[in-house]
Amino acid sequence: MIDFSLSAFVTLLLVVDPVGLVPAFLAATAGMPDTAKRTIAWRAPLIAASILVVIALVGNWLLRQLGIGIPAFQIAGGLLLFGVSYQMIFGDRPHREAREADKATAEHVSDVAVFPLAIPMMAGPGAIATTLLLSGDAGHGARLAIIIAVVLSVCLLCMLCFVSAHLIARTLGRTGNAVLSRVLGMLLAAYSVQFVLNGIVAVRTSLS
Repeated sequence: MIDFSLSAFVTLLLVVDPVGLVPAFLAATAGMPDTAKRTIAWRAPLIAASILVVIALVGNWLLRQLGIGIPAFQIAGGLLLFGVSYQMIFGDRPHREAREADKATAEHVSDVAVFPLAIPMMAGPGAIATTLLLSGDAGHGARLAIIIAVVLSVCLLCMLCFVSAHLIARTLGRTGNAVLSRVLGMLLAAYSVQFVLNGIVAVRTSLS
C-alpha cells in the first residue's frame, strides 16, 4: 500500500509539476493586487482538485460505458504522458505555459483561476489521463481513497507554490527552472513507458 501511494503521488506530481506552474501563475496574475493573487492561489487548485476527484470517482465507470478497457487506456494514457515528458525534456514547457497564461490575461479572461490555471494547466489532459490510470489500477475501497488523497495533496502543493511564487521564482531563476523541468521530464518518461508496458501485458494476459 505504501509503494502504491508513493508511486501514485510521484506520478501525478511529475505530471502537474507545481513548481513549473509558478511562471504561469506569475504571468496570469501580473498587475493584480495581492488580495486577488491570494484568492487565485487557493481557488485555482481547489477547482483543479474538484475536477480530478470527480474523474477519479466516475472516470472508469464512463470508460466502461464507452466500452474502453483499462489496458487500452493504459497504453493510450502512457503515450500521452510520454508526449508531456517529451515537452518537458526537449521543449520549453514552463515558459510556454507562462506565455499561454499571459495571452489569456491579455484577452481579458474574467477568471484566470479557472482558465488557464485550473484548466488546462493543472487539470489538463496529462493530469486527467494519469488520474484515470491510477484510479483504474486502484479499483474501489482504500486504494481509491488514496488516489483522492494524492490528488488533494498535489493540488495543495500547487497552492503553496502559488502563495510563495515570487520567492520560488527568485530562488530557482530561469536556469534552475529549466533544469528541474528536464529532470522531472525524464522521470515522467520512465513512468509513461511503464504504463504502456502494463497495458501490453494486460492485453496479452487477456488473450492467452
